[in-house]
Amino acid sequence: MPDTRRGLLIILSSPSGAGKSTLAQRLTAWDPTLAFSVSATTRPPRPGETDGRDYRFVDDAAFKAMVSDGEMLEHAHVFGNFYGSPRGPVEQAIGAGKDVLFDIDWQGAQQIRNSALAAHTLSIFLLPPSIHELRRRLESRAKDAPETIAGRMQKSWDEISHWDGYDYVLVNEDLHDTEDRLTSIITAARLRRVQQPGLNAHVRRLQQEFEEST
Repeated sequence: MPDTRRGLLIILSSPSGAGKSTLAQRLTAWDPTLAFSVSATTRPPRPGETDGRDYRFVDDAAFKAMVSDGEMLEHAHVFGNFYGSPRGPVEQAIGAGKDVLFDIDWQGAQQIRNSALAAHTLSIFLLPPSIHELRRRLESRAKDAPETIAGRMQKSWDEISHWDGYDYVLVNEDLHDTEDRLTSIITAARLRRVQQPGLNAHVRRLQQEFEEST
């Protein structure tokens, strides 16, 4: 059997606080070969964040130049800052058979699904079990000011309203259960016909063997 595989673009989206960042970290622990897409952003670094590891921090002019030069696979303006996924590292990774994990919103997901790489995209949306639980999770992080939390809650329904544009939708009520379902989905998606470029050659060999044996 052919052992080559084309990489997947794995998109995780959710309203803020529904668990996508935590689950993205768990997925990279489950499979260390997953390449996490390092987004470019115009927002300033938070304490403990490192340029090139957490984000690629750029100013507005540099970001807009990357967009105009076609260097962004997707980009969006969120909470007053620009975010985007540089195209080059993603194309190199999937061409080498490595999956790339995206922690992005519905706008970025839509752009990737409409790109030339759409056939190799796996999109998953995470829903909270309730709006009350979503607010509780945001407040329990103790990272944001009350007005920031209010803004995130206001934006949450806009995010949720795009749930039906994804391949899979999971209600993240229990992290362990959601992680198990995510890994099952990814394992199956890796076996899609389009992800296995060696299948055509394998089938041709089978055909040749069949013709030679008859």
